[in-house]
Amino acid sequence: MGKKSLKESVAELFVDVWNVPNVLTMLRILLIPVFVVLHAKGLSKWALVVFLLASFTDFLDGYLARKNNQITAFGKLMDPLADKVMVCTALLCQAIGGAIPWVAFGVVLGKELLMVLGGVVMLRRGVVVYSNMWGKVAQCMFILALVMSFFHEEFLAWGVPLDSIVLWASVALTLVAMLVYAVQAAKQLRHK
Repeated sequence: MGKKSLKESVAELFVDVWNVPNVLTMLRILLIPVFVVLHAKGLSKWALVVFLLASFTDFLDGYLARKNNQITAFGKLMDPLADKVMVCTALLCQAIGGAIPWVAFGVVLGKELLMVLGGVVMLRRGVVVYSNMWGKVAQCMFILALVMSFFHEEFLAWGVPLDSIVLWASVALTLVAMLVYAVQAAKQLRHK
């Protein structure tokens, strides 16, 4: 069996797409522009509610996919992608608002771009490297850091920038997750 074309690899992702977990992933993607509009209009607490709703759909779709044996290639690839786009969007909005340092946003965006480019290269070779436990823990930490960033001024008033501490811990953890992902990708390529 020869190598699959990129078109064939992408087509395989769209087999058995219509199930509840995948619809929740698609909903999360649709919530991203809603978050941006609310944030841009200065309705930050409503934007936070949308972010929390999107984060809950992330938990729920994974739980339902495992419970109902509805794990699909689409879900394995799009679920973490939807998470990354939502987190990067929230980071960007919060950086624009001054609650998150631009350096942290730049590091995370650079890491995510490398991951997407690496994913495309791997997909062209017929290999899909899925998210790992480090990535999931980093994602949870980023969600916590982002939620805390909506209360940045309050933390500053207390004299303890707890939101910034959690954010930088999240950045470090996401870089560890990227290294683990790269090692997994290299192993899969060697066995191809």
